[in-house]
Amino acid sequence: MPFVRGELMRGVTTGVLVLSLTALAACSSGGSRTFQTQESGGGLSMFGLGGGKKASSGGASQPAIGVNGYLWRATLDTLSFMPLASADPYGGVVITDWYVNPEKPDERFKCTVYILDARLRADGLNVAVFKQVKDAAGNWTDAASAGQTETDLENAILTKARQLRLSNIG
Repeated sequence: MPFVRGELMRGVTTGVLVLSLTALAACSSGGSRTFQTQESGGGLSMFGLGGGKKASSGGASQPAIGVNGYLWRATLDTLSFMPLASADPYGGVVITDWYVNPEKPDERFKCTVYILDARLRADGLNVAVFKQVKDAAGNWTDAASAGQTETDLENAILTKARQLRLSNIG
């Protein structure tokens, strides 16, 4: 009976080893990439079957951003004087950190820009400006910003985007 038990344990051990190696091989992505996008694959791939989406073009493809590239670049260029808190090129959201104008240290501004379309259109952009002022105790309190400020920023971004597009065409 000890001989049968040893043969059974050897079979179980071999099975566990084969399953472990298979699971480890399935985790391999085939190349050294620092990160994966939806276009470049990922997912579970066992023995080369299944897995994520592969890039459809034959050459070296780069994943495209999800918004209009001219609006994206123009937004970053226009708001470059403000510290950047977050930028999501796939979602089209740029959030700045609070900016204090050295000439007016008692007020500060923060912007959020939403790029809503992949086309270069005026209605594909939404800018929100937040303003805070310093009270007598030195605390920051919310204040209403001028509506014209948002419009001026939108126009500046759209103008810069048009300039970038024209310089790329010619």
